[in-house]
Amino acid sequence: MAVQKISINEFIEQISHVIIIDVRSPGEFEHAHIPTALNLPLFSNEERAMVGTTYKKQSREAAIKIGLPLFGNKLLAMIETVESWVKEKQNNDAQTKPTIFVHCWRGGMRSAAVAWLLDLYGYKVIQLTGGYKAYRNWVLAQFNLPYLLRVLGGYTGSGKTEILQELNKRKHPVIDLEGMAHHKGSAFGAIGQPIQPSQEMFENSLAHSLFEKNKNSVPIWIEDESQRIGTVLIPTPLFHLLRNSTCYFLTIPFEQRLDFILEGYGKFDKQSLMDATLRIEKRLGGLETKTAINYIKEGAFKEAFAILLKYYDKWYEKNAKNQTVPKVELIPILAEKVDSIWNAGLIEKIK
Repeated sequence: MAVQKISINEFIEQISHVIIIDVRSPGEFEHAHIPTALNLPLFSNEERAMVGTTYKKQSREAAIKIGLPLFGNKLLAMIETVESWVKEKQNNDAQTKPTIFVHCWRGGMRSAAVAWLLDLYGYKVIQLTGGYKAYRNWVLAQFNLPYLLRVLGGYTGSGKTEILQELNKRKHPVIDLEGMAHHKGSAFGAIGQPIQPSQEMFENSLAHSLFEKNKNSVPIWIEDESQRIGTVLIPTPLFHLLRNSTCYFLTIPFEQRLDFILEGYGKFDKQSLMDATLRIEKRLGGLETKTAINYIKEGAFKEAFAILLKYYDKWYEKNAKNQTVPKVELIPILAEKVDSIWNAGLIEKIK
């Protein structure tokens, strides 16, 4: 029986209900992949390089001859791996086998070979036409769509992330840029965070989030960010849309924001805090940098963070002057906790 093939749009619509198997090499997968995919590499990184070189320098037939013995030695292990994934997916319904979607880079020989094996073993297997390349074209297209965004802004320490998390709990569509980037957006943003994803992987996660949140055609909440978040960039079309959407600006008093920063960052080790401070020395100034670092060494974190928070306030104001984005300034919110913010009437102001 010939393995069924599916287009990228059909693939995306079913993505949350199936097992997605990416048969590219570990290196390709590690760089970036479909967020829910599992890696079942047909070739190792070295084997892929060898087969690919043979394909380019000799012929398709020569590459197949080299690849067949490599594939043959892995058949049993591949079947057993997929069996374990299927078992996890089945949960309590042991009688129903989930559909398996298979893809490689272009939907060619690698995915065809693995699809054949799994089909032979009795699984319902579907191959993605165009492979990961078609998927990446779909990802990039998502950033050009006219989403209705509601941008939540505010000075550093306003608790924007926590408010967005609360909005998410209350079933409002939310895009968590910093969560996907594994970075809080400042020189201190990497402290306590996992390693950042590649730009490509960040885009993949972001595209899926946009696609899911946009299904009901209601406004999507997103945090006011610079285009660069650590080492990754918000795709330019989406960033321009963000910058031209209304920004709901939180007006939280300085002291309250300082306490918020102290609670969030005061738990980290002194060396990480000093290293982050040194990264902004040119803009912060030599004297302020030295003073802040001395405070950190002494454990006087509130005094150090006060210097840094004033710097970030000035930086935000400077950037704001160069923007023509309309901003809706809310009433001052004096609450100390997110729950109190809702009691202060914020949700009525922004929904």
